[in-house]
Amino acid sequence: MSYKHLKHFIDTLEKADELVRIRTYVDPKLEIAEITDRVSKLPGGGKALLFENTGYDFPLLINAMGSYRRMCMALGVQELDDVAAEIESLFKMLSKPREGILDKLTMLPKLGQFASWMPKVTGGKGACQEVVMPAPDLYKLPVMQCWPKDGGPFITLPVIHTKDPMNGSRNVGMYRMQVFDKDLTGMHWHKHKVSAKHFMEYKKLKKRMPVAVILGGDPVYTYSATAPLPENVDEYMLAGFLRKRKVELVKCLTQPELEVPADADFVIEGYVDPEEEPIWEGPFGDHTGYYSLADWYPRFHVTCITHRKDAVYPSTIVGIPPQEDAWIGKATERIFLAPIKMTLVPEIVDMDMPVEGVFHNLVIAQIHKDYAGQAQKVMNAMWGAGQMMFNKILAVTDEGTGIQDYRQLAQYVFRHLNPATDIYFSQGPMDVLDHSCSKMGFGGKMCIDGTRKFDEETDDSYEWPAVRKDLNVQQLAARFPEIKGVNTTLLQQDIPCLLVSVQKNRPHHVRELNERLYELPEMAGIKMVLYVEHTVDITDLPSALWRFCNNLDPKRDSFVVTLPAGGPHGKRRAGIGMDGTLKTRILDNFERDWPNIIVADDATIRRVDDKWKELGLGPFVASPSLKYKHQIYGEEAVVQQ
Repeated sequence: MSYKHLKHFIDTLEKADELVRIRTYVDPKLEIAEITDRVSKLPGGGKALLFENTGYDFPLLINAMGSYRRMCMALGVQELDDVAAEIESLFKMLSKPREGILDKLTMLPKLGQFASWMPKVTGGKGACQEVVMPAPDLYKLPVMQCWPKDGGPFITLPVIHTKDPMNGSRNVGMYRMQVFDKDLTGMHWHKHKVSAKHFMEYKKLKKRMPVAVILGGDPVYTYSATAPLPENVDEYMLAGFLRKRKVELVKCLTQPELEVPADADFVIEGYVDPEEEPIWEGPFGDHTGYYSLADWYPRFHVTCITHRKDAVYPSTIVGIPPQEDAWIGKATERIFLAPIKMTLVPEIVDMDMPVEGVFHNLVIAQIHKDYAGQAQKVMNAMWGAGQMMFNKILAVTDEGTGIQDYRQLAQYVFRHLNPATDIYFSQGPMDVLDHSCSKMGFGGKMCIDGTRKFDEETDDSYEWPAVRKDLNVQQLAARFPEIKGVNTTLLQQDIPCLLVSVQKNRPHHVRELNERLYELPEMAGIKMVLYVEHTVDITDLPSALWRFCNNLDPKRDSFVVTLPAGGPHGKRRAGIGMDGTLKTRILDNFERDWPNIIVADDATIRRVDDKWKELGLGPFVASPSLKYKHQIYGEEAVVQQ
């Protein structure tokens, strides 16, 4: 289905008991984010929140797509897999050989459907232009500051429109916008993004670049702006396909080269001047759960702001997972499985992006395996596919196990894994927000081949003794005082993997510790050791895995240990250690600043605690930040030694 406007979606959520209206005054500076963080981490993602008393003329909607059900409602489907099934059906229909005239005629209705999804520019003004601000003023919008160390307030759900100056092709993307003045923001597009490429073309031409930003409208616009589409596919064609109704566009008032959806809630028009000095933008509490560091980005000058008479300001927060963006990512995982299968990896059966991996860090691919080396083939194909190029850890398995039951999956992968021969390392482009890379946007990648092995892939010179589930943690800690904790939970579940918290105090410390640990007889059979810093709560596996994935550069921080032949069969054994601790200049020769994790400040937590009963959100929910207070590195947003 399609929504007429954002208010239509809000009404639909309310009728489905998926929304709470909050009439108590709540400050967009820090307080809304703190409340949303508590709600979004409730089982299933909590409820959507409509803050009606923000001190501004407009209500603020947040967490609107922050659950599986609401994500499905936003896209008008019962299940996210329904979209993938429809895409796969279309692919098959279009690729089917057509021999006779009757076969070709059967295509006409579908071709008509394609035409009905294409965006259309209409004449006149749209509802998004019902009110024109006499003078554009971003300070009239309830723009949130989400976290205490943020550089300022940020527009967090902007749908940004640009065009290629050479061929006029449109790109619709989503890049955060820090508000610096009533008519000035930063434009945080990364060098890998299409809008950044458009910007470089304008720079060559020495021309101002028109930019238009919408907020609100049909929620499918917001989703489509985040979708990993090829450069030559219009995001509004995807939106039309999802809503089963074409997107009607109107020309901007001060930037007429650009068109925006007529039913948007807000339109912010302006330009970026490639000849102008960039602005120092950030830090920002990002979707990784860490602050992304400040850097230089283009200035966006606002020339006009228009809005609907009944406009609602949509927003979101990102931070320590899970947040609303986890469900947006889940939609992408399900929807784009079909195109990956039909165009790039025909053997793929299923795919999963665990929330602890914050999208790119960890991806699990299940394939139908027919020959030796197929996992490596899949690895190369996926790392060459669009935004999958940012993937850091890829785990490949086959149809011998499901991938939704993580315990069963881990048992299967480790049973078929030789750490010395089945883990592959590479380097390539990484997300600019990945702080673990020694060089920004370029770092290590790892593929774990957890498929069953053919004879050609098997090295019989290795053996795997039974794992000792009674590993004496106290003895390990006594022998190695830098070890502050050992989690053996996975060993009890027949998963030969240890989680160790360590306090480093010298260069190469983790590598040397890993070698000494694997020399111990009681470590026989343990295939993998994951190291995290001593402040991490290793009893909380999801949280520890989130910290580990963020802090690891797989190529730089992985240490394979092969022990010489011995034992009753005269065979070798091997294991791998991975250093997921924070990196510093002194101990790791790491030259970049290292960001801090995101937590709310004590004053904001107290204010929200005090007004919780007035909010109508049910039983009291404590701040999730309290769990991580002892894990931050100090009062500053970055640390470097």
